[in-house]
Amino acid sequence: MIFHSIDFVIIALFFLITLLIGWITMRRSGKDSSEFFLSGRSMPWWLLGFSMVATTFSPGTPNLVTDIVRQHGISGNWIWWVFLLTGMITVFIYAKLWRRLGVLTDIEFYEVRYSGKIGAFLRGFRTLYLGLLVNTVIMAIATLALIKILAVFGVPEVPTIVLASVITVIFSACGGFAAVLWTDFFLFIVAMIGAVGTAIVVLDLPQIGGLHNLLLHKEVVGRISFFPDFKDTQSVFALLIVPFAVQWWSTWYPGSEPGGGSYTAQRMLAAKNEAHAVGATLFFNVCHYAVRPWAWLIVALASLVCFPTLESLREVFPAISPNKLGHDMAYPAMLTFLPKGLLGVVVASLFAAYMSTISTHLNLGSSYMVNDWYHRFRNPNATEKQLVWMGRIWTIILMVLSGVLALYLTNALAAFQILMMIGAGTGLLFLLRWFWWRINAWSEISAMIISFIIAVYFKFIHFPFWTAVDSEGKSSIPDWLNFSDSMQLILAVGLTTFGWIIITFLTPPTDEKTLRDFVRRTRANGPGWKKIIDRAKAEGDPIEGSDRQWSVPVGIFCSIISCIAVYAALFATGSFLYGNFWTGIILSVIGALGFLALIPLWKRIVS
Repeated sequence: MIFHSIDFVIIALFFLITLLIGWITMRRSGKDSSEFFLSGRSMPWWLLGFSMVATTFSPGTPNLVTDIVRQHGISGNWIWWVFLLTGMITVFIYAKLWRRLGVLTDIEFYEVRYSGKIGAFLRGFRTLYLGLLVNTVIMAIATLALIKILAVFGVPEVPTIVLASVITVIFSACGGFAAVLWTDFFLFIVAMIGAVGTAIVVLDLPQIGGLHNLLLHKEVVGRISFFPDFKDTQSVFALLIVPFAVQWWSTWYPGSEPGGGSYTAQRMLAAKNEAHAVGATLFFNVCHYAVRPWAWLIVALASLVCFPTLESLREVFPAISPNKLGHDMAYPAMLTFLPKGLLGVVVASLFAAYMSTISTHLNLGSSYMVNDWYHRFRNPNATEKQLVWMGRIWTIILMVLSGVLALYLTNALAAFQILMMIGAGTGLLFLLRWFWWRINAWSEISAMIISFIIAVYFKFIHFPFWTAVDSEGKSSIPDWLNFSDSMQLILAVGLTTFGWIIITFLTPPTDEKTLRDFVRRTRANGPGWKKIIDRAKAEGDPIEGSDRQWSVPVGIFCSIISCIAVYAALFATGSFLYGNFWTGIILSVIGALGFLALIPLWKRIVS
C-alpha cells in the first residue's frame, strides 16, 4: 500500500460530496417515475451533455485505450474514433425525433413504432436483453477495470466491489436521475483533473524525461502515427477501411447506437425541448472525441517505456491474479508513480469515472425493468410511489448482478469486441426504422437472432476450432476458413442485413394506424413514408405537417461538416503535442470553420 493519510482524506471527502448530492435530490426524485427516471423532462443541454461525457468516462476507458495503444499504436483507436460518424448522425437527424417521441425509455419505442402482440413481445424481450443482460455486462466491465486499478495497490477484489457498489447504489437509489446528472457534472470535473494530472506527472518521471524524449523513445516512436502504415494493407483494412465502410453504421454498441439509444436516448428524452436535446448530444460528441483522449494516450505511450511487456508488469505486480493481468493493467500500473495527495485525487477521479458510468446504467437498467417490464406486463395499475420503490429495488439488484459477474471477467477489450459482434448488422435497421414504413417488429427480432447466432459461432465455436494446430504447428483448417476479426465483422453484417431484409418482406407490415400515429408524433417524413402519407390523405385522414421539406439531407451535410471539425480538433491537439506547430494551426482553423458553418443551419436542424 502506498496511500498516505492525505490520500484517504481526499477520497473520503469525494465520497461524502457524492452522497450529499444524492440526499439533496432525494425528495424531488421520489415524486413520481418521470422525476426518478427523467428528472421531469426539464434538463438543460449543458448538464445533459456533461452527463453523457461522464458516463462514457468509465475507469475501463483509459485501460481500454492503453490496451489498444500498446498493441496497435495510436492509430488503433480508430476502432472507436469511427463511431463519431454514428454520434453526429444522431445529433443532427435523430435527437429531435427522440425528444418528440415523448416516451419514458427508448425501449417504449417498440410499442409506439410497431403494433399488436409482436410489438409487445419485442418490447418485453428487449427489456430483458438490454436491461438485464447487456446492462449488467457493461457494468461488470467497468467494475473489472476498477478491480484492476486498485489491485496494483494491493486492494482485494471483493472489498473493491463492496466499497464502490455501496456508495454508488446509495446516491443512485435515493436521488434518481437528478442525482445521476448532478453527480456526473461533479464527477467529470474530478475525473478530468485526475487524467490530466496523471499525464503531467508521468511525463516528468526520470525514465520518461519529458514529452519530447517520450516521443523519440524506441518503444514509442513507431506507435505515434494518427493513421496506420499504408504499406501495411492488413492494418489499413482492419483499422480504416472496415470501420469507415462497414462498422460505424452497421454495428450496435451501448452509447454508440446508430440513431441513438440507451443512456443517450434517456438524456435526449429528459431535455427541455428539441433544441436542448440536439445541443446536449453535440456537446457530448465534441468532448468525447476531441477533448478527452490525449491525456489517456500520453500515459499509454509512457507505459511502454516503464512496462514494455506483460512480463515486466508481472515482475512488478506478482500478486495480481494471472487471469486479470493484461495490457490494460499498464494504465493503473502507471498510477503507482504518483506522489501523495495527487494519488488521492487520481484514485478519487477513477472512482468518479466508475460511479458516473455505473449510476447511469443503474438508473437506465432500473427504468427498463420498471417501466417496460414491471409496469407494462406485471402491474399495469401500479401507483407512482410503487414505481419509484421498484426503481430503487432494481437498482440494488442490478448492482449485485454486475458485481458478481465482474469476478469472472478477465479482459475489457475482449468483452467490447463480443458486444460489438453481437450487434453486427443491426445498425442499418436502427437507422432506417424511423424513415421506412415497411420495417416491422419481425425485422428487429430476426436481426437480433441472426447476429447473436453468428457472434456465438465466431467467438465461442469457430475460433477455437480453426486455431487448432497439428503436430507440425500447421492449422488443421484451410486458409480460406481462417477469418480475421475484420472478415468476421463483414460476414456478420452481410448475413444479418440480408436476413432481416428478407424477413421484412416475408412478414406483414405494421398496422396502418400505428404507422400514421408514429409519423404524427415524430413528424418524420421523406420518401420512406410517402406511401403512408399519401394513403392517409386519400382516405381523408391527412397527416399535418407531412408536406414539410425533408430535413435529413441537411442533417447529413451537418454531420459531415461536424465530423471533419471534430477530427481536425482531435488531431490539432495531437499535432501540438508532437511539436508540429503549423499542422496544429491549420487543423485548428479547419475545426473552427467547421463549427462556424453550423451556426446558420441551426434553426433548420432543430425545427
